[in-house]
Amino acid sequence: MRSLSVARFRRTRSGRRRRILLLSALLALTGQASLAADIFVDATASAGLRFEHFNGMSGELYFPEMMGGGVALLDFDGDDDLDVYLVQGHMLGGKPVSAATFEPAHALPLTDRLYRNDLDKGRLSFTDVTESAGLASFGYGMGVAAADYDNDGHVDIYVTNYGANELWRNNGDGTFRNVTGKAGVGDSRWSVSASWVDYDRDGFLDLYVGNYVDYSFENPKPCRSSTSARDYCSPLVYEPQADSLFRNRGDGTFEDVSVASGIRGAFGGALGVVAADFNGDRWPDIYVANDGVANQLWVNDGKGRFVNDAVMAGVAVNMDGSPEASMGVDAGDFDGDGDEDLFMTHLARETNTLYINDGQGWFEDRTVAMGLANPSFAFTGFGTAWMDYDRDGWLDLLVVNGAVTRIEEQLMAGDPYPLKQLNQLFRNLGDGRYTEVSGQAGSSFEASHVSRGAAFGDIDQDGAPDVVIANNAGPARVLLNIMDNGHDWIGLRLVTSDGRRDAYGARVALEADRPLWRRVRADGSYASSNDPRVLFGLGKEGPARRSARVVWPDGAEERFTNLSTGRYHLLRQGRGTESPP
Repeated sequence: MRSLSVARFRRTRSGRRRRILLLSALLALTGQASLAADIFVDATASAGLRFEHFNGMSGELYFPEMMGGGVALLDFDGDDDLDVYLVQGHMLGGKPVSAATFEPAHALPLTDRLYRNDLDKGRLSFTDVTESAGLASFGYGMGVAAADYDNDGHVDIYVTNYGANELWRNNGDGTFRNVTGKAGVGDSRWSVSASWVDYDRDGFLDLYVGNYVDYSFENPKPCRSSTSARDYCSPLVYEPQADSLFRNRGDGTFEDVSVASGIRGAFGGALGVVAADFNGDRWPDIYVANDGVANQLWVNDGKGRFVNDAVMAGVAVNMDGSPEASMGVDAGDFDGDGDEDLFMTHLARETNTLYINDGQGWFEDRTVAMGLANPSFAFTGFGTAWMDYDRDGWLDLLVVNGAVTRIEEQLMAGDPYPLKQLNQLFRNLGDGRYTEVSGQAGSSFEASHVSRGAAFGDIDQDGAPDVVIANNAGPARVLLNIMDNGHDWIGLRLVTSDGRRDAYGARVALEADRPLWRRVRADGSYASSNDPRVLFGLGKEGPARRSARVVWPDGAEERFTNLSTGRYHLLRQGRGTESPP
């Protein structure tokens, strides 16, 4: 593993302004809008990321065609910047490509794509390395989860499909090998989101796979819209599929413990999955966002078993007692009280939902009070994350949207895929409320797409969170955060004691005006995988050096001091000062 270079990662304000001017010039050459008032800017074209999702729609209204796909941000080549993996679809029902409503934008064959980040002196550039990496993933892609499952220091890739899932082991030389059969994680049901989590705290990442419904395009059910026109079916028309939990044996293979762990005790069409310690006992729990039925909160007893405590904890249904069509989900400490709250996206006319944690694992639906109900009522949300876009220390929200039933106005206008919606950005006011700032986010938020997956992370290494959006039957978008408000920041990468892999599940508190808690994770959102590093926005300039308290996945605590602002730091378990619990 390469150490993080101070010279590489240090970002001054003047350097940031130079990069913004450079990016403005590049975008001007491509005919894109000025950056003057933007928070985010679409850098897809200038960065050379050319990916068009193909869903294979042919007029048959096959259910899977509108549910993909996902995206991952990962450092597959160990050069300390974020590469991009995007899942692809293909034709369904045995139909030829010539029968597709939209022709593939790129040459066949259709496969998932891996793009290497060749960031150089602030200039973002991606190179398609799919073929040289040996990633021949031809499944009907849904989502992706990235992590180093074998602790060899190289990030591996798990792909969920409509059909057989795939585990691609990183060989450490720029190539990957399909080890699904050997590893024993080849779930053949319709899977969407997955989470890598060390639920038994043995030092090896286990795998939770969320499965959706039992759908067959050989015998699709006839469904209609409110106007009696043919339309995509509700998931409630089909039988939900049970999720899977695979325990990592530590030798490259996994044991299916879905039954033994209690996970098979409840299920309901999973779309979003996130793992975190919700009740403060230092054992990772698992929250599952289900489509149209009650969600699950799998509480870890620390002995290898889970109990679904969603009803008692208050996160099974909304404040009205109704289950919702949950898609994307994220966990984070949005209110600064040191525990993990929950946010999830929903179907139009249901509103998105925020559950606030009391610190003991009991939750309350505070969506209305937080100002998040009305703005989301007309939208169907998918990918989402808590992220501090303005670096003021408070976690904001970004939601990407796309309908699942055809929008009549678009249909009447002749749109062959009338599911397009705008994405949304919400600012945390720091007083328990959010306000929508989509209108101030820039021209990249003025375009409608059928958005699905979204992966969040610092793509250009400037200390501000960016996002890659996967659009169904449309182009992927790279949105760079270019807000320059003078706020300081610190970035941390937390790794295990051997220095090989990211310490998923670790929690860290940065000393500031108030403790800022963040969690090392890649899961959450929808069918996507995020940057595992943690970013702390610090607001106006204060002390140039800070201290951090880390709670490692095994429960041990350490303190790291003398952390300078404006750069990333590598924190390795066992290299700090022991801190009592």
